Amino acid sequence: MMEVKFYDCMDVEDDKIRFAVIVARHMGAWVFCRHRDRPTFEVPGGHRETNEDIRRTAERELFEETGAAEFTMSPVCVYSVTGKNRVNATGQETFGMLYYAEIFRFGEKPESEIEEVRLFPELPSEWTYPLIQPELIKRVMASGFFGK
Repeated sequence: MMEVKFYDCMDVEDDKIRFAVIVARHMGAWVFCRHRDRPTFEVPGGHRETNEDIRRTAERELFEETGAAEFTMSPVCVYSVTGKNRVNATGQETFGMLYYAEIFRFGEKPESEIEEVRLFPELPSEWTYPLIQPELIKRVMASGFFGK
């Protein structure tokens, strides 16, 4: 069983936050990525590097996975996931920082594991993390960053 929880940014110690996930939009469309080894879609995000500020992680991952060249980004909250999944073999609670980004311009996407970046007018049905990412998107929508 997978459990997603949300926390105020000040309630979780910074060194526990291992991931940055960015729910992004461009001209009213949702921005999703498809990993070269999977047929499903996911929002941009990834692991924090050693000694990296979590906001820098989010900015780096958004650029590396989508080619976003001009954007605004706002923190939404800290989230956690408990349960085994593709990035958590133990199933223990892991923490990430959730961001919302509005992308104004894309540049050339660097070479990476991301095969495709796609804009969706509606949320896709083929999720890589179907028990996690829809919950993160609901949280962003409830936070009032854009019209529901």
